[in-house]
Amino acid sequence: MPTATNKSAKKPVRKTYGKKADLALDLWIKLARSFSTFNRRTGESISSFGLTMPQFAVVECLGHLGALTIGELCEKNLVSGGNMTVVVDNLAKEGLVARVRDTEDRRVVRAQLTLKGDKLFQKIFPPHAKHIAALASVLTEKEQTELARLLKKLGLALKAERS
Repeated sequence: MPTATNKSAKKPVRKTYGKKADLALDLWIKLARSFSTFNRRTGESISSFGLTMPQFAVVECLGHLGALTIGELCEKNLVSGGNMTVVVDNLAKEGLVARVRDTEDRRVVRAQLTLKGDKLFQKIFPPHAKHIAALASVLTEKEQTELARLLKKLGLALKAERS
């Protein structure tokens, strides 16, 4: 079987799309790669607690914010209603989340952590926070603050553009 060599291969020519577009594309690639790696590393930690990333996101939201509607959970976690319903259903089957009627408007149903769910949240969130801090420690506190500010600015601008 013949083998390939790179001796005759030309170095790929990088296409350019103009200074602004090239800069934005470079930003997008770096942001996507960083997010993917960060997400993979946090996912490894989260799966050790027996939760998927979407399940952890729901437990985290409910643990920090209290009872929320499916719509509110979707908004916080940037997922569709159908997907969120499945995630909440699975957490309910595990006894971690319960659906409760709103006391002021009986038409509204909220998801909230059960006692078992709250105990799990209290157990897993402190080590998760330490893990995130360790991953982010490559940046100084000042750099983390600035990056968070810039990402928020970008996210809000993109969200406003879509509205």
